[in-house]
Amino acid sequence: MRPAAAGRRRERLAGARRGRVGRCGPWLLGLALLWLGAPAGATPLPLQAMVDAAKPGAVIKPPPGRYRGPLRIDKPLTLDGGGKVTIDAGGKGSVIYLHTDNAVIRNLHLTGSGESYNDIDTGIQVRGNFNIIEDNVIDDCLFGVDMQQSENNIVRRNHISSKPFSLGERGDSVRLWYSFHNKVTDNVIRGARDMVVWYSANNVIARNDSRGGRYSLHFMYSRYNLVEDNHYEDNSVGIFLMYSDGVVIKGNYIARANGPTGLGIGFKESSDVTVQGNRVLHNAVGLYLDVSPFQPGTIDRIYNNLVAYNGIGVRFLNDWHGNDFRGNRFKGNIVQVAVEGGKTARRNIWKGNFWDDYEGFDQDGDGVGDKPYELYGYADRIWMDVPDAQFFKGSPMLEVLDFLDRLAPFNEPELMLRDEKPFITAAVTRDYVPPSKPGNKKAGRGKGPSSLDLLRQSLGRH
Repeated sequence: MRPAAAGRRRERLAGARRGRVGRCGPWLLGLALLWLGAPAGATPLPLQAMVDAAKPGAVIKPPPGRYRGPLRIDKPLTLDGGGKVTIDAGGKGSVIYLHTDNAVIRNLHLTGSGESYNDIDTGIQVRGNFNIIEDNVIDDCLFGVDMQQSENNIVRRNHISSKPFSLGERGDSVRLWYSFHNKVTDNVIRGARDMVVWYSANNVIARNDSRGGRYSLHFMYSRYNLVEDNHYEDNSVGIFLMYSDGVVIKGNYIARANGPTGLGIGFKESSDVTVQGNRVLHNAVGLYLDVSPFQPGTIDRIYNNLVAYNGIGVRFLNDWHGNDFRGNRFKGNIVQVAVEGGKTARRNIWKGNFWDDYEGFDQDGDGVGDKPYELYGYADRIWMDVPDAQFFKGSPMLEVLDFLDRLAPFNEPELMLRDEKPFITAAVTRDYVPPSKPGNKKAGRGKGPSSLDLLRQSLGRH
């Protein structure tokens, strides 16, 4: 080949190569930004390509920046944003679809999900087992974390909020559906709707802080779950169980669930429930029982709770049976116990509780009142018999009628409940140990605390 012709051929090949490089330039630039790091606010980076290219078990730490979602993860890997990575779904679908086992999603800011309730548009949609979701910020997402038919996952230390909708139109913070052996712990929830556990068993819900929602925690057909040391404040409802057996509710703080549906802890047709060591304060209703326990031969155990400053301490839908109230502190409630329809609560066990309206003495100094605590229904019971009269509950008119009825009863008042061994001080009940545990005995009383100690302990401040 002549030198001139060879030179022209080399120029044509070089031009072709330059053309191919030119066409691939944007992709190469994106890849370079992905691996070398891009400043915040740069053009969204191809995070999905990075996930697709990763091998199972890989650890992906994207450069700081804002990435476009949705992101689909279908293999076990670790995605760590280092607290400097945002994934924005742009108002469509879920931010992350996690359809795998053994993945870790941490230190990310997830935002901008869609608004579809049918598709459950979520911050993280989980369809797998043994995944860890931790230390993420999830906001402007309809739902927070949704788990369906997923087991042994951990959801912890996340900050979760829904979209800025009215209360009933928001999504749930964490949603479990047919999911077992999961742990939802140490999450901070603001402005979501509910946390729901439906058709799910053996889950742990612990140390979460939820405020400004509807149901702090709502169970449906869910058995053997543990709810421990959560802080629920300023929600419409605290913890509500429906058709859920064997649930343990222990050491929770539930306050200011007010309004027409406001209640601290409620059961509907739920059996073998343990409610122990909770502080239930400043609610419209402290404890609400609706045909619970439901299963024949079962008992609901209500031990060592502080039920204080509520409109009604304990409210029964009817004169049901099978509840065991021991070692509880009833303080400052407008009405200690109420039963709908003019019935009584005598078919339950009341033993060793503290009642701040007890009218008796402790002459032998054993910490137990010398006579039983008895609660009668006087004129203040009118609103229990006639629902419309609830409008006047706590009013001066009804208080005067109640005073006159106690002074000179127009008819024989009905005994609503009797506690044979009421504790004189609230501090004693704090150390009450359920007798069902072998080898345990009542706590010793010692020399007796000071008046300041009694006040602090009765409020749960140690």
